Amino acid sequence: MIIFTDIDLDGLGCGLIAKLAFGEKANVFYCSYRNLNQRVEAVIKNPENNNVEIYITDLAVNEQVEKKLEERFKQGKPVQMIDHHVTALHFNEYKWGSVIPEYDTGKKTCATSLFYDHLITNGIMERNKALEEFIELVRQYDTWEWDENNNVTAKRLNDLFYIRNREQFEEEMLKRLTENTESFMLSETENMLLDIEEQKINRYIYSKSRQIVQTFVDEYCVGIVHAEQYLSELGNALNNLYPHMDMIILLNMSGKKMGFRTIHDEVNVAKFAKRYGGGGHPKASGSEMTSEAFKQFVVDVFEILPLKPDADRNEYNVKTSHSGTAFQNQMSDISYIIPSGDSEYYIVHNKKKLDQTFAEFEDAERYLKRNYSSWLQYDQDYLYQLSAALKKPIDKIKENHAEIISNYLVDIVKE
Repeated sequence: MIIFTDIDLDGLGCGLIAKLAFGEKANVFYCSYRNLNQRVEAVIKNPENNNVEIYITDLAVNEQVEKKLEERFKQGKPVQMIDHHVTALHFNEYKWGSVIPEYDTGKKTCATSLFYDHLITNGIMERNKALEEFIELVRQYDTWEWDENNNVTAKRLNDLFYIRNREQFEEEMLKRLTENTESFMLSETENMLLDIEEQKINRYIYSKSRQIVQTFVDEYCVGIVHAEQYLSELGNALNNLYPHMDMIILLNMSGKKMGFRTIHDEVNVAKFAKRYGGGGHPKASGSEMTSEAFKQFVVDVFEILPLKPDADRNEYNVKTSHSGTAFQNQMSDISYIIPSGDSEYYIVHNKKKLDQTFAEFEDAERYLKRNYSSWLQYDQDYLYQLSAALKKPIDKIKENHAEIISNYLVDIVKE
């Protein structure tokens, strides 16, 4: 048999299962969207492969190869496509296609779990408890369910996959799942390596959080950052750090790839990725970097200055303050979110009160950040600015801060 599968952990899981089920008969090709179609087409053109079982998992071929696979199937030559991405649902129109994003229980699927189910149902392999535990870790990581369940082991398994090269990881997992079929766990040495890796990931996220730029693509407010590693962790962290954005776009310049991540249910990045010939999950997708995308996300935003994250250790300038909260941006624009007496909030931007009012502080904050790329002003800048404006020492402002800032904002609004 020949299996074409993705290069990530879910794709590796499919390759691993193929080797466990078919042994030496399994020929595994790890592919990306860039080379998948070419590789599949080369195999099905070769007459020597007429009777070879062909599996395609966790990836979808283009329309041209899709038609050739249908022709192959009609000729009685074996082919089976298994996937879980909603962007591939049209393959269910074929007898050889099986795309299932969710089980009947509502639990999200992954290619590894679906491939295993297929082989068990068709009596091609026997159940393996340790393998099923491994598959569940892969599924939870690939669907990001691990984050909801706080299943750190699933994340650490993926980290280990990237620490080791694919061949080493696959060889070790094959050995472990063959020798111990009762349970699956990471070794003490692996956990030690992963502790070190976690520190590296946190440092990487910190540095990238200060390189992100913000812009609009049609109706979407997007954050753009260049990144070549830890994409899932980075995308999730940046989305949570900048929740006012609709999505984060991760650019891998050396690999000429793009990743799209969101935490918002109303945003479907799989549909967005289709604009560039890609696809994936509603909250995590990817594509190749086209010339159009390079211009849009690199050239056109080159002059935009990076955002700053909100101050996180403030004592005086804090969110939802009864006396008002200060924000600023790279243009040195100063904005305040101020509560009114009518259980609403309004914004004063560069000493001008905006017409809009907001029911919640978070609504005003989202508007401010999306339209002015602002962040919560740091106490040091905040107190210095008040000191200069009021001609009062910072120590005096600290002593009676609430009353001073309230009076100051009243005066601004009157102006």
